[in-house]
Amino acid sequence: MSLFCIKKRKRSTHKGDYGHVLVVAGSAGMTGAAYLCSEAALISGAGLVTLAIPKSLNSVMQRKLVEVMTLPLPETKEKSLALSSYNKIIAFTKKADCVLIGPGLSRNRQTQVLIRSLIKDIKLPIVIDADALNALAGYLRILQASSIKHPVSRIITPHPGEMARLAKLGISFINNNKKNVAKKFASEYNVTIVIKGHRTVVVSPENKCYINKTGNPGMASAGCGDVLSGIVVALLASGMEPFEAARLSVYIHGLAGDIAAKEMGEISLRARDLLRFLPQAFKKIYK
Repeated sequence: MSLFCIKKRKRSTHKGDYGHVLVVAGSAGMTGAAYLCSEAALISGAGLVTLAIPKSLNSVMQRKLVEVMTLPLPETKEKSLALSSYNKIIAFTKKADCVLIGPGLSRNRQTQVLIRSLIKDIKLPIVIDADALNALAGYLRILQASSIKHPVSRIITPHPGEMARLAKLGISFINNNKKNVAKKFASEYNVTIVIKGHRTVVVSPENKCYINKTGNPGMASAGCGDVLSGIVVALLASGMEPFEAARLSVYIHGLAGDIAAKEMGEISLRARDLLRFLPQAFKKIYK
């Protein structure tokens, strides 16, 4: 019997009961990342999802995302989010319950400054992934300062390469010492951390630890991490505690991958297949 379950929804309920997620993601050439994490958040139960996107990409995302709302924002010459987007994003957080920042945002210098400013000042629970993690490399004091200034939940979801940049350690060392690296980092920076990969490790600031056993090599494919971050932010927005949201998310993510691999094999498995099989994965733990 599974150690995980999601309770059935009450008969008398509405979309506002399941959280409004703000996703800050995407840039020219990386609209797929914004699509995957936004769709994953909806499929994982978020009541409302709004995607903050560079304004020139808005029409593209409106066609790709039917149920997701968009927030078009000022952009750089490279069509990534400009620093001048800051005020509009902060203002919008007053309408949201939770924020995901990072997928496909790019390493544009101006965008990276914006990311660091948002992480420092956002007062909501926040999931930090992908290019937002790259923006924090060398600036980890921001995590410490923000946890003191705004004592809210922060979940970071690095793969070993991103973790190596954050912790200034070798990737092979990270892979061979995931649990210990995660425990040290989670405690020092007061975050729940998910180090992705084979046997993904989840650790809370209090050093609660979970090692995941779902998933398969077919999930070593572009975009699969974006799907995971969307699941995490949806469960966090629902009111779930950060550690529980993170560990359930990696379990569900891997389970969707296992169902997909059983249906179609590992070689051709893509991130969009995880979206297709997520409902079946959730159904298995829906009590």
